[in-house]
Amino acid sequence: MSAALWAQQPAAPAPEPDAVKLKADLDRANRQLQDWANINRYRADNAKVAPPAAGEERVVFMGDSITDGWGRRYGKFFPGKPYINRGISGQTTPQMLIRFRPDVIALKPKAVVILAGTNDIAGNTGPMTLEMIEDNLSSMTELAQANGIKVVLSSVMPTCDYIRMQSDRRPNSKIIELNQWMKDYAARHNAIYLDYFTPMLDEQGALKKELTYDGLHPNDAGYELIGPIAQRAVDQALR
Repeated sequence: MSAALWAQQPAAPAPEPDAVKLKADLDRANRQLQDWANINRYRADNAKVAPPAAGEERVVFMGDSITDGWGRRYGKFFPGKPYINRGISGQTTPQMLIRFRPDVIALKPKAVVILAGTNDIAGNTGPMTLEMIEDNLSSMTELAQANGIKVVLSSVMPTCDYIRMQSDRRPNSKIIELNQWMKDYAARHNAIYLDYFTPMLDEQGALKKELTYDGLHPNDAGYELIGPIAQRAVDQALR
């Protein structure tokens, strides 16, 4: 009788959505504790990168999801050019600073293009003042230049709320303030300032809707616009 009753017991219910989310959050937190800067992301790829050939003008693009997705999700990432993508989605400047040696310096590029700051402003790894972001950008610049690498500092791109809300976490007023510091710093420290912000603005002072799929990241049209702008900045740095 007991065996029959046991056989009739209903299957265990599926985990509640909240429990599934909690487990995913805990797994993500555990991974971050073990490798907060995500140095393992490119470890194997870096080991396969050969030293630059004679005359090779290698460039590393260091950044967050906007760099990470370039040529992987949308756009084309400089076909035929010896350029290396080292973007990691969601990252902030302190994380990039930690992985700057293995993901940039060890690859021996002629130049590095740094695009960072939007996730700091959004507080992805905790509250960040503009001064803290500036300190990390300064440190990356100094590390690069101490190793003979030219530096291109990219402005943080604008956001818009046409598709979904973005300006609450990434207000354009704060982005403008950081970009102005970056422009001034580059002029004083032999770096190139790459202005993505201005050509991506619409008449309302927000990111043009046609250049983005979510109000933050570029779509194909966005990357098509910024690609030549980035190339001109790299050419200027390598002169």
